[in-house]
Amino acid sequence: MNGLLNVHKPRGITSHDVVNAVRRLAGMRRVGHAGTLDPAAEGVLVLLLGAATRLSQYVMGAEKTYRAVLKLGETTTTYDAEGEITARRPPAVTREAIAAALADFRGPLMQVPPMYSAIKQRGKKLYELARQGREVPRPPRPVTIYHLELLAWNEPHLTLEVTCSAGTYIRSLAHDLGQVLGCGAHLASLIRTASGSFLLSEAHPLEELRHLAERGQLERALLPPQAALYALPAVTLTPQQARAVRHGQTVTLAVPPADALQALDAEGRLLAVLLHRAGHTWRPKTVLAT
Repeated sequence: MNGLLNVHKPRGITSHDVVNAVRRLAGMRRVGHAGTLDPAAEGVLVLLLGAATRLSQYVMGAEKTYRAVLKLGETTTTYDAEGEITARRPPAVTREAIAAALADFRGPLMQVPPMYSAIKQRGKKLYELARQGREVPRPPRPVTIYHLELLAWNEPHLTLEVTCSAGTYIRSLAHDLGQVLGCGAHLASLIRTASGSFLLSEAHPLEELRHLAERGQLERALLPPQAALYALPAVTLTPQQARAVRHGQTVTLAVPPADALQALDAEGRLLAVLLHRAGHTWRPKTVLAT
């Protein structure tokens, strides 16, 4: 099997648990995911199978959309409902104050990741240090909030829709918003509704995948490798060009300017990702078919 699965990850299990489940269903080890979801979160988790695992960077780098519920008036160690409460303050804020505060978080910003995260610092994951009771300075990282909308305010719960760049921590967004509002906040629940072109409305629950696998029909849920490269233009190669690309050789293509291309064979199958070198010369970066 070679392609992508859009899986609806449920709450209560890790992203790696989903990978292991699909490995068993597909009967193969070569399965990976593109973009971790915390155990308490649910929603779109894109899995890559077979040679398509080479394309993970293109899925991981895509923007993400979430529906987040924040609880105002409480801060926690993990910035979500899984952590210990560190402070309580009455959330005496209005809808107008919330809307004004959200304006500060739209667009490019520098975000400090939470201590309970898998980011490594001096070879140690931050959450490992946090579990030892240690807190260390975390350098802020550039992220972009493309869309941030207030969907509902039912004190003390606040519901937001967020579209953001890869690497954005919604837990940090919740914590930081609570600080701006002066009452504190943490992430109460989170659903990823989209990862690039992969939508929650099209995601397959694990139980559905199990039923398909039992009938030997798991491939019905599998998307072609090209689904990882929806943002890249495509070009169909001649048989001679296809042979050259399979052997890692550059090819000459008269195509419109672009940084990268999908290279397809005559049957429309993805052969490789090509990077522009100079003029009309392109070199293979990621080769799927040999």
